[in-house]
Amino acid sequence: MDAAAHNEGQELLVGGPIAASAAFEGSAEIAEAREMARDFLISVQAEHGLPVSARALGMVQLVVSELVTNARKYAPGPCLLRLELSEGSVQITVWDSDTTLPSVRAADAERVGQHGLEIVMAVSQS
Repeated sequence: MDAAAHNEGQELLVGGPIAASAAFEGSAEIAEAREMARDFLISVQAEHGLPVSARALGMVQLVVSELVTNARKYAPGPCLLRLELSEGSVQITVWDSDTTLPSVRAADAERVGQHGLEIVMAVSQS
């Protein structure tokens, strides 16, 4: 997300952050979670005049996809996705019913699969 909240003339976040949330239960809803993230950012751009780059849109959708996929794969029951825009950045929160927090495994090019959290950490820190 471009840091447009700091530009002159932008009074978007005076009233607080912009947020959206939804619960997801089936594996087909992973695509719906990505769509929700896209719609959220497009809405932010259209309704509030904040520019959203194609890169930011893609990265948010990637992180949402990986986190919701993990929640659906490893935790019983539904998961909750919350997107919040505050001070020019998007905070992505995913809640599920598992009491164990996910952990990022050490990088291993030989391992097949289970690289989702590595990807999330890499794009979230850059």
